[in-house]
Amino acid sequence: MSRLADDAPAREVVSGALDGRFVPARDGLIFESVTEPRWWRVVSPVDVDAGLQPHLVVRAPYQNRITLWIGDGPPLTRSLFADDADLAFSARALAFPLPDGVRAGQPLYLRVQSVGGTPMPLSIEPLRSVHRQDLEHVTWRAMVLGAMGVLTVLALGFCIGLGERSYGFLALTLLSQALFLALAGGELRSVEIFGHVLGSDPRMARVAGMLSVIASNTFLAFYLELARNGPRILWLMRACNLLLGGLILASLATTHTWVPRLGNGVLLLATAAVLLAAINGTLRRQRPAFFLLLSWLPMMLLTAARVGELLGWWVGPVWLIHAFPMGFALAGLVLTVGLADRMQQLRRDRDHASQLAAQDTLTGVLSRTAIIEQLQREVEFAHAQGTPLSVVFFDIDHFKRINDEHGHPVGDQSLRLVATRTRGKLRKRDFLGRYGGDEMLVLLPDTTFDNALVVAEHLRAAVNNRPLTIDGRVIDTSLSLGVAQLAEGETFERLLERVDVALYSSKSAGRDRVTGDLSLQPGDA
Repeated sequence: MSRLADDAPAREVVSGALDGRFVPARDGLIFESVTEPRWWRVVSPVDVDAGLQPHLVVRAPYQNRITLWIGDGPPLTRSLFADDADLAFSARALAFPLPDGVRAGQPLYLRVQSVGGTPMPLSIEPLRSVHRQDLEHVTWRAMVLGAMGVLTVLALGFCIGLGERSYGFLALTLLSQALFLALAGGELRSVEIFGHVLGSDPRMARVAGMLSVIASNTFLAFYLELARNGPRILWLMRACNLLLGGLILASLATTHTWVPRLGNGVLLLATAAVLLAAINGTLRRQRPAFFLLLSWLPMMLLTAARVGELLGWWVGPVWLIHAFPMGFALAGLVLTVGLADRMQQLRRDRDHASQLAAQDTLTGVLSRTAIIEQLQREVEFAHAQGTPLSVVFFDIDHFKRINDEHGHPVGDQSLRLVATRTRGKLRKRDFLGRYGGDEMLVLLPDTTFDNALVVAEHLRAAVNNRPLTIDGRVIDTSLSLGVAQLAEGETFERLLERVDVALYSSKSAGRDRVTGDLSLQPGDA
């Protein structure tokens, strides 16, 4: 094999007039780091019998376009996409028929138009061998993409059914990875929009690949709780995501090869950061990190090998083409199991905490000590994760009069009924506790101030709109409520002070009012 570092006229090249300008290249491999068309000259050292129905096979063509000249015959152009695609063969390679066979020393001329940085192994094989390898390739790719599709649906179902956004991140990661593999590998080329519109544009596969890395980084940062366990690594991964976001914009503007090369470099950096976080967490005996290391290490090694191949550092074995996507599917499977284990552990911890938490013996809700401890944990978590946290503080209007007029047993029953009604208006992840006397404190994780006001209105309506019936007595009862959202850097003590002020304002304003404290909220007058 030899290469001409020029895009000379086809007539001059095919006639052999420029053979002296061809430079010897590595046998069995085409590698072009430029996007301008270049000529390659292939010569077989032995005769190839036409009875074998030989084909010139160029593997891993990606989105490259190749034209073959044999003697004085018409040229034949092949690519994976658009009108030059030959759907009689799989997307693993471009296959050019050699109907008359090949004589030893007979030159074959290839005009290669590359998207840049894609090594393409070349060989001459019998048609029987080509079809056999095509079947193997289709089997592997169908199995991998099918597995990733099933895992995506399962993760999405868990996200919707359990309300756990970590499964949503996993589903987005698997979906974007599957889209990248299918778009870059040519599996979607028979679909009109992917075959003729998106598939022929190298930028689309690049964008899909970089989106998959961003989605993966986001999921892994959440899965490993890097905001708490590795803030420096989290900063590095966020920086990688910002760089990839800029490269996505650059990809839409240019097809230059520096974009994917820089993108591959950022991918290697992000891979190293994830590996470091997984090792660090495993050494600390964190189960999520162990599952990540178990699932991600093979894929990381395969990714590094594949990126090195795309950068032209080496040429991997044939099985790497199958192993690379298989690594994605295996990682997705193990991470799904690991995420399920994490969810199960979180539920066990939550159940254990619930058993240990002291309950208020009268109302059945959390006691004052338990609700304050939970508030401390929620405040710490909200600050670490950057998520909102709101609280609602309410009491029963004129509760002393109920005790005085109807007796303390009726007052106690009133408290129980109010606790039951209000608890029924909260989510499973919300917390309700008796702060003291007739005062109740509600914790609303991952809830903004505006949404907390809506919850407070539901609590108020649950009591105000329906009188209490106790031992034949009809008791008209109402609530006063205060609402506040945790501010940046705020302590739980200060948050309690503000919501207490909001409750006092509500009582001063009269019945059927919910008052919020926005004094520490940024941007409010």
